[in-house]
Amino acid sequence: MADDNTDLVGKKIFFIHPSVFVQNDIIGELAQQEYEVYIARDEQKLQRVLRKYPGSIVFASIEETLSPGKWETWIRQIMTDKAAGDVPIGVLSNTGNEDFRRLYLNTLKVPCGFISLRTDASAVTKTLLEILKTADAKGRRKYIRADTRGETMTTINFPCNGDLVNGEIRDISVVGLSCVFSEDPELEKNALFSDIQIKLQSALLKAEGIVFGSRMEGNEKIYVLVFTQKIDPAVRTKIKTYIQKNLQSRMDAELK
Repeated sequence: MADDNTDLVGKKIFFIHPSVFVQNDIIGELAQQEYEVYIARDEQKLQRVLRKYPGSIVFASIEETLSPGKWETWIRQIMTDKAAGDVPIGVLSNTGNEDFRRLYLNTLKVPCGFISLRTDASAVTKTLLEILKTADAKGRRKYIRADTRGETMTTINFPCNGDLVNGEIRDISVVGLSCVFSEDPELEKNALFSDIQIKLQSALLKAEGIVFGSRMEGNEKIYVLVFTQKIDPAVRTKIKTYIQKNLQSRMDAELK
């Protein structure tokens, strides 16, 4: 099913064949700013995925992997692929080659610009953030959420009424999570728990949270907990890093 309501859920942002610099120093920072970013390493498979998620944004590292001619051909294909909709493309360049600049800005008129990587990571990140803001890449969504159903090492536990309750996390964002318990602990709305332990694969985190409410899904009672402002900034960073990896893993399956 196409994810075409980008005004509500935001846009997926793909970096095709990113350089080591972009992968290590740029993409993670964009994820920390609550952008939904992905790495793709096969341009043909990416084109297929773009048809599934119209409105996505693509940044192409034009000195990586493909020849200049193949890059030009592929970008032209994407920009004219009606099944993918109007895909905004930006070009990342390690060399700042003026011929390439003229080609992509003046001839192909790529909507998201020609970005030189011949500067430090903070400057490149700032430029990309400005482009993504102009493109309304977040839509009305404020926070990215990861669906953790089916994962075996995403758990939560905390003391409650003299016992240690253990649950499974169903989804998580930097502002809160939903979870289920094998036995209903009957948590009261607005109850505060200051010693929550969260396990996200190999990361073990501490947080404080308030019970926002609960709902029934089939026979399961889903509790929603909202983190308080006391959450450590380092914990927020780790949650965002986990979410990025979770989303990338799911996208990798689609890109096969």
